[in-house]
Amino acid sequence: MTTVKQGVKSARAGTHPGLICQVPSGWAVLCDMQYLRGYTILLPDPVVGGINELDRGQRSTFLCDMVTIDDALLEVTEAFRINYALMSNSDPFQHGHIVPRYLSEPEEIRRGLPWSYPQGAMNANLLDAQRDKESIARLAKAISKHL
Repeated sequence: MTTVKQGVKSARAGTHPGLICQVPSGWAVLCDMQYLRGYTILLPDPVVGGINELDRGQRSTFLCDMVTIDDALLEVTEAFRINYALMSNSDPFQHGHIVPRYLSEPEEIRRGLPWSYPQGAMNANLLDAQRDKESIARLAKAISKHL
């Protein structure tokens, strides 16, 4: 799995395999685990330990960028809702999870946390830059439209 610091470094270099685009607060990238199509991570740039390290304007920008990505996901996927999570626990740096949820998911999983999928299901759909190329392009276009 890519760490937040590694993700920001490779996004800046244009080499992140899931790079969607730059947004005002950082970088939108597809998550390494694509068991939910369109699962996106917002990486802050600069990297911070948590949202409390950002001033009020930076916090607003970061959260607004999450909603912008949400708008784009709703536009280009068949998701019926989007879940959000701000994390800095296993990787101790701020990052936002923007997770599309689908009516086609098994109900017992759809009603739970997105990472409650069985381990085998998570590994079955790892990010594939070639396979996900079209999704990345569509999301980048939709995000730019909503910025």
